[in-house]
Amino acid sequence: MTLNKSKLLRAVFQYFGRCPTHTRLRWGRLLGWLTPRLMRSRAHVVRTNLQLCFPKLSEKEREALLQRHFYLLAQSIIDRGLIWFGKPDRVAQTVKINGLEHFDNLLAANRKILILAPHFIGLDAAGSRLTMHSKRTATFYTPSSDPDVDALMREGRSRFNESFLISRKDGIRGLIRLLRQGIPVYYLPDMDFGAKGAVFVPFFNVPAATLPSTAQIAQAWDAAVLPIISNLNLQTGVYNVRILPPIPNFPGADDLTAATARINRLIEDWVKEDPAQYYWVHRRFKTRPDNGPKPY
Repeated sequence: MTLNKSKLLRAVFQYFGRCPTHTRLRWGRLLGWLTPRLMRSRAHVVRTNLQLCFPKLSEKEREALLQRHFYLLAQSIIDRGLIWFGKPDRVAQTVKINGLEHFDNLLAANRKILILAPHFIGLDAAGSRLTMHSKRTATFYTPSSDPDVDALMREGRSRFNESFLISRKDGIRGLIRLLRQGIPVYYLPDMDFGAKGAVFVPFFNVPAATLPSTAQIAQAWDAAVLPIISNLNLQTGVYNVRILPPIPNFPGADDLTAATARINRLIEDWVKEDPAQYYWVHRRFKTRPDNGPKPY
């Protein structure tokens, strides 16, 4: 990326951070209409995921779900300008958060906290809003292949308080070191990173390669697992973020596979509340048991 292009990208996101809400929503609607038409490969991934996970829906119903998903996805991308560059009081007004008492109670009890953040559309907004409240947080992130985009992303995600961003390329050790220091860790449990180290557990009745890290970390470090769920209202542009009570007795007596299956069932329940809010553009089922046929 050239310097001029880098400056242009920053200027675009800064514009979205300053513009009025109705303008922000108008851009989101335009991008949401265009995206499935221009990014046909991504639309194919979403259609495949929806067909696998919701086979009882009609094709018309799944198409309506797909279109709403892309409107939500586009709006969340536009809104990164607000989250990364908007005034803090406007960010707080746009991203409303409930359940902070669960987080604060665990901090007061000196518990190690693993914040379980499934891939909902409002993932970035929820994470940034939590960093406004917490003096210190840490999270994994996947670096962009473009260094300028990566720098912009790191800057935006670490703008509030002390926020540690650990690249997935560096492995989990850095994240564990911060957790041991009592820093709450924002952890994404539901991506397919291949068969190595993963267990195959159902996600909407489809075997999904899932890292058992949530259970491993909770067990090894006696960490409380605190779910955080986000929902974007397309009419108002407001994100509603809920911090739920810690998952009770986790992993308990379950082995790693059973505990990981339990996490997937919980994510399913949260997704069913409003399926379009989930990040269906991920190829969640790309790794198959016994290297079976690829659905995409």
